[in-house]
Amino acid sequence: MTAAEAHQAPIVREVALTGTVTSPRSASLSTAIGGLVEQVAVDAGDRAAEGDLLLALDDELEEAAVMRAEAAVRRGEVELADAQRRLREAQALSADHSIPETTVRSTEAEVRVAEAALEVLRADERLQVARLERHRLRAPFDGVVSRKLTEMGEWIEPGTAVLELVATDDLRVDFQVPQEYAVQLATDSQISVELGGAPGRWFEGRIAAVVPVTDPEARSFLVRVLLQDADDVIAPGMSAHGQLQVSTHERGVVVPRDATLRHPDGRVTVWVIDDSGTVSERRIEPGPAFAELVHVRSGLDPGERVVVQGNEALRDGQLVAIRGDR
Repeated sequence: MTAAEAHQAPIVREVALTGTVTSPRSASLSTAIGGLVEQVAVDAGDRAAEGDLLLALDDELEEAAVMRAEAAVRRGEVELADAQRRLREAQALSADHSIPETTVRSTEAEVRVAEAALEVLRADERLQVARLERHRLRAPFDGVVSRKLTEMGEWIEPGTAVLELVATDDLRVDFQVPQEYAVQLATDSQISVELGGAPGRWFEGRIAAVVPVTDPEARSFLVRVLLQDADDVIAPGMSAHGQLQVSTHERGVVVPRDATLRHPDGRVTVWVIDDSGTVSERRIEPGPAFAELVHVRSGLDPGERVVVQGNEALRDGQLVAIRGDR
């Protein structure tokens, strides 16, 4: 059997919490313009990288408009090149005084007009290309499609949600903590989390944020927790159970939880080992349990040794052999 020494330690209260796994980014996606859905490139559950095509509207007319704008730009480039050629010829003739200076100035004006016209045509081309691109919906961030809200052949209006995208990186667990623990809670408070998708497995958590605004109806505030080594089982929307440890700013006598025995009549006892190696049963008044320890409010002094393992069938005055301490 093993034993442990009762000792003074900071008293911590464990608070059971229920929460939900949430994503840092979740969006209901819609197109910037209305139109007929020509292609839905993803389905619910599909992963998408930032920039991937998710949905396309019928863009036949916009493609024709882009082709027309591109042709207009090519024509403008030809007209500008022709005007520049005539200006060079006029400048060469003007050097020999073969043509009036006003002809050169007029040709220079024609070049400037052609340059301005080409700028307008190029701007119109960019406008048409932008309009064409608005017929395509692309992923704004890496994530998983959680819902598909439209199908090919449907007519959609601007702002109508067609897909829901949820990021699966940097997931966190949101807990609502009762307001009475607001003063005791700190970002370094310890918390362990069990996920609904991995029952029986507990993950160490780190408090990333405490939102100090209480819910006026629930009288609670938000605590956001990041988990370690849970990437293989964690998913948005998953339920979670937490064990939060908050400091009571008190110290008291503690023993391992396994050292205590609870009886049907409500008594709680421990087996105390004296210097000769004999044991005696002693009744204690237990306080809150935390981190595999139990606060002993009365009945035990610091430095006394108690049996931790092998204490189920002991008798008063029995001599015991201790193999190790915990």
